[in-house]
Amino acid sequence: MFPTLSDLVPWLPAVDTHSVFVALGLAAAGIVFLIEMRRRGVSDPRIAYLVLGALIGAAVFSRLGTWAQHLDPAQNLSLIEQLSRGNASMLSALVGAWLGVHVAKRLCRYPGRSGDLFAPAVALAMAIGRIGCLLTEQPGTPTGSAWGIVLDADAAARTGSPAGVPLHPSFVYEIAFHLVAFALLWFWLRHRPIAAGETLTLYVAAYAVFRFGVEFVRGNEVVWLGLTRPQLFLLVTVPLLAARMIWMLRTGRFGAGGAATHERKVRDEQHA
Repeated sequence: MFPTLSDLVPWLPAVDTHSVFVALGLAAAGIVFLIEMRRRGVSDPRIAYLVLGALIGAAVFSRLGTWAQHLDPAQNLSLIEQLSRGNASMLSALVGAWLGVHVAKRLCRYPGRSGDLFAPAVALAMAIGRIGCLLTEQPGTPTGSAWGIVLDADAAARTGSPAGVPLHPSFVYEIAFHLVAFALLWFWLRHRPIAAGETLTLYVAAYAVFRFGVEFVRGNEVVWLGLTRPQLFLLVTVPLLAARMIWMLRTGRFGAGGAATHERKVRDEQHA
């Protein structure tokens, strides 16, 4: 485990490793976002408010999502403590970013869909950010596979993992998923006749299903019915996403007709 960059490379500063990779992920996402804006010919200055809303929503909800972990409130951190130093949840961050964008749209009266701009950017940011998780957090549950990560006594004590036992590299699985998702979004899906904004729906739905499965080897605390907290959250959200996908298929939003219809609607709203 490498909690600071100096633990990873001695001549680097003693800066929190996870935070550095989160920052690198956001920087890469920003570049991808700008490239996609230019490709799609989006020049509305209100887009900046949407990005700001996404960042604020993700920052706040990533902490709030892990706040009420215990039924006894006395066992939870205070709200201020949670927001300042509590554990962060990537699933909660995604929910917060989605809410933040929608609040920003209402406030600045942005009429269009923005999911296609965010989808590849989020996938790449997630892949890079998970490298920070891989270097600093508990790898996963024990595995007999040759690719398992073996921790020494110090690293095991720091992460609460067993020492000397091969552990699932669960974050490697996530990094691979997000890189594949980014490649599909960037080189294929963004060029397909899909209704505006729906590539983000596809990405989030795919990640929700993948995350539910990978939780079985993540090593997170099992809280009810053999499931972790993220899995319980996904038990509610995956059916909603599935319903959304079925609706998209039935209304032709994956075809040229659905895409063209939605584009005309957006143009009409922008000129209203």
